[in-house]
Amino acid sequence: MYEELSMTRLFTEKELVIATHNDGKAKEIAELLGPYVKNFSTSKDLGLPDPAETADSFVGNAELKARSAMRHSGKVSLADDSGLSVKALGGDPGIYSARWAEKEDGTRDFDWAMEKVRKELENHNDSRASFICVLSLAWPDGHIESFEGRVDGVLSFPPKGDKGFGYDPIFIPNGHTETFAEMEPNQKHAISHRKKAFDQLVEACFKPREG
Repeated sequence: MYEELSMTRLFTEKELVIATHNDGKAKEIAELLGPYVKNFSTSKDLGLPDPAETADSFVGNAELKARSAMRHSGKVSLADDSGLSVKALGGDPGIYSARWAEKEDGTRDFDWAMEKVRKELENHNDSRASFICVLSLAWPDGHIESFEGRVDGVLSFPPKGDKGFGYDPIFIPNGHTETFAEMEPNQKHAISHRKKAFDQLVEACFKPREG
């Protein structure tokens, strides 16, 4: 978490804007926060623009997207930024994880991206990697909260499993023998970087404080 817990602010509004045009991501976030939020809308619903992700960190891009949605909607907005960080590659693909999968025609091919990672690692013996997710919640008065979740592990080739997405088929979390893509979804979600970030977010901003 990027701010001390004592400085966090409870979400008390009736509507939350989810800063995404991705229907799947919006559905997942709405399900996770359903017990705490009455109404949701998304950047797609409201016709909000996608800002250029010009920051050099996960937290920077998450906050940039949250602030953009907040400014255009005038409502509290939640955004995330996530990706795969490979130790031997200096943290790459990192904030460029999705862009590593973009081909010249604009389509995304993660099989191609995973092969790119494999080739980059050919001259390295270090297979350590981490999945990182940052969630940022922005209020119209400029207040913002950001929380980071991460899960550490190793990369394994060739890719295995068909239950995940993105780089899941090459990532084995520490303490496990299966890739994220080989795990049942509920098993992966219980230990994922996104779940860890959401746990912090809910504890700080969506659960009533005692006393």
